[in-house]
Amino acid sequence: MKLTQLIHYSTTKSLQIIKWIGFLFIYLFASGSLDIAGSYTALVQLRKVLGISLLLIAVVLGFIGWRYGKQLTITNPRHFGRSKATFSRISQLIIIFAVILIVQSVWGWLVVHHILDLPTNQKVINETVTHLPLWNNLFAIFLAPIFEELICRGIFMNYFFNKDNRLNNILAILASGMVFGFLHDMSFDVNWLLYSALGCLLAYTYIHFRDIRYSIALHVMNNLLSIL
Repeated sequence: MKLTQLIHYSTTKSLQIIKWIGFLFIYLFASGSLDIAGSYTALVQLRKVLGISLLLIAVVLGFIGWRYGKQLTITNPRHFGRSKATFSRISQLIIIFAVILIVQSVWGWLVVHHILDLPTNQKVINETVTHLPLWNNLFAIFLAPIFEELICRGIFMNYFFNKDNRLNNILAILASGMVFGFLHDMSFDVNWLLYSALGCLLAYTYIHFRDIRYSIALHVMNNLLSIL
């Protein structure tokens, strides 16, 4: 690789890293606005801040979704898009969900028997749900999966693993899974490994179906299971 090509590649990747972190930051900022709204006790103030928070979340989600779609119009070697929901595809999705159920069941058993501590991320969710339970549950079940799939799967893979070959796809699944684990648990312990395993399953779903709606659906089902 020539020096000019190396400089161009390094500059491009550095900008992509900064942009990806930017997407992650605005997601965390938008989701954190619900916590701010929940801290108000006066009904009038609560309604105003909640309204601003919901508007902010809608704007940020719309922007990230637009950016993901824009990326696919520029370069899309894996041909991601919308695919018809056939019986075969739904059956495959159910099988993947069954694997997630097994992981979650083992995980829950380890927590109940005090072999593992309850993940910090789950503790935070349990705490925030006590404030604005309806909106926080709706966000956790339906909106967080859309945000996280767009950022951790869609935009992440478009930036850093945008080639359609076996090695690149395997690396994309592993890297996306580990990033997902890191976002939910920074301790690099067994809980991190389990979060990363779930992230890998979601990443595999995205690449396998070539349609982000499938990984979003799987993520929604998983979060619903966690809330229940």
